[in-house]
Amino acid sequence: MGAIRKPPQRACIGCGALKDKKQLIRVVRTPEGEFVLDATGKKNGRGAYLCPSEECLEKAIQSKGLDRSFKMKVPREVYQRLREEWEALAPK
Repeated sequence: MGAIRKPPQRACIGCGALKDKKQLIRVVRTPEGEFVLDATGKKNGRGAYLCPSEECLEKAIQSKGLDRSFKMKVPREVYQRLREEWEALAPK
């Protein structure tokens, strides 16, 4: 009889809430330095997690959550592109 495993937990960079990894959307910085949204959670690269709500995305942008998570200055264009991808990906 095996031990029951807890699902992995991650913190949202917008609101700071701890949730199951599968409930969050991952923002990835690829090894090439590109930033993309990763709905599958499987893409290669460093990741940061966001709740699937526009409020958390806006909080992360305002508080520069991506800058802290990736330990680098994230260009304004990246935030704009992520917002556009978010609108296409996020549930309404």
